[in-house]
Amino acid sequence: MSSENESHRLATRILWGLVAGIVLGIITVGTGRFFPGVLSAAQNASEHVLNPFGQVFLRLLFFVVIPLVFASLALGIVQLGNIAKLGPLAGRTAGFFFMNMAIGVFLGLIMMNILNPGGSLDADTQEKLKSEFVGQAQNVEEVRKNQAKLNFNTLVEMFMPRNLMQSVVNFQILPLILFAILLGAAGTQMAEARRQRFEEFLSIVTELMTKIVRFALLLAPYAVPALIFSAIVRVGLDFLLSLMFFVLACVLIMVIHLFGTMSVWLKLFTKRSPIQFFRSIRAVLITAFSTSSSNATLPTSLQVSREVIGVSNSTSGFVLPLGATMNMSGTALYEGCVVLFIAQVYGIDLSIGSQVTLLLLTVFSAIAVAGIPGGSLPLIAGLLISFNIPAEGLALILGVDRLLDMARTTVNVGADVVTATIVDEKLKPAT
Repeated sequence: MSSENESHRLATRILWGLVAGIVLGIITVGTGRFFPGVLSAAQNASEHVLNPFGQVFLRLLFFVVIPLVFASLALGIVQLGNIAKLGPLAGRTAGFFFMNMAIGVFLGLIMMNILNPGGSLDADTQEKLKSEFVGQAQNVEEVRKNQAKLNFNTLVEMFMPRNLMQSVVNFQILPLILFAILLGAAGTQMAEARRQRFEEFLSIVTELMTKIVRFALLLAPYAVPALIFSAIVRVGLDFLLSLMFFVLACVLIMVIHLFGTMSVWLKLFTKRSPIQFFRSIRAVLITAFSTSSSNATLPTSLQVSREVIGVSNSTSGFVLPLGATMNMSGTALYEGCVVLFIAQVYGIDLSIGSQVTLLLLTVFSAIAVAGIPGGSLPLIAGLLISFNIPAEGLALILGVDRLLDMARTTVNVGADVVTATIVDEKLKPAT
């Protein structure tokens, strides 16, 4: 309970930091119209003090990208155990998890393409952002050229280079994701004692990387206002409006996925009324929204599923804990939206082929997300690098990430309960 309270206090401080950074930024820009020297001094402080301080927070996240992606994703696969021994229940559950996440990402990408929140910035504002967060950014024209060449041959090269270690050194995440999946799948075929030892090793690595993420999050209440203030005084208020538009778009598509897609699942595979169903699990959704943690919501999910929904103990005991680790439907949706939004902000046009690849990668990377607030940030950084988008662009959404974390956790948990209900009523093996 103490860690949960600590997480809540940290979230409150981050949100207040975001508000403070925005308010101070707006005041500084407004004052600068009458006293240009004030704005110039603020821009100088942003360049030499505030932005470098924010980079400390970002680099801590970048430190853990490689080991966290590898260990977490392999662990998620290994924890399934031997699929052949677990039987149809495991396979069907995993299938629903994959569909939940894939449809969520698909809807998110469609929404981002239609609304284009990052593309509303004018060319001058985009240039200012590029100079503000250059980092490892490549020339935009070179990126577009690489995207245009995307075909089956380049996909093989992207996912299966001749030298895996060299690709890791060059911060190429795609081969690492494929290797982690293969290693996890191989781990499920090992003898039970060996599989458990391998799982324990991966669990230790994941826990260590998660603790480093926690270290980074301790800086967040100070880094977030520094970065958002820096962006406003150096870029202007246009970006702030674009960011608010992005937040509304994300919330809208999450609501559609939770109450739309999940209602369709309930109608197709059960005889339950979606309206009545969501009324029955209100306690679960409220707990998920307030804690921003699938793991913290798990006891409530189990209780409501068994006592209110009527899901059997065996099914709920298998599906819900597994879902809290693997079924990150809202997180996958959010990751896809963030990557596309930052690409739009930088004027990088991701082709249809690239977005299909992004859909698959977000599904697999979402499995690797640590079950803590902000746990998706290192994975998003890895996805950005994979598509030659400046990973420093992650700073653009840091302030609102905690707010959207509450929404996407609600989607994650709601999808878990729906999946458990469907598996129990229609898809579990006949006894």
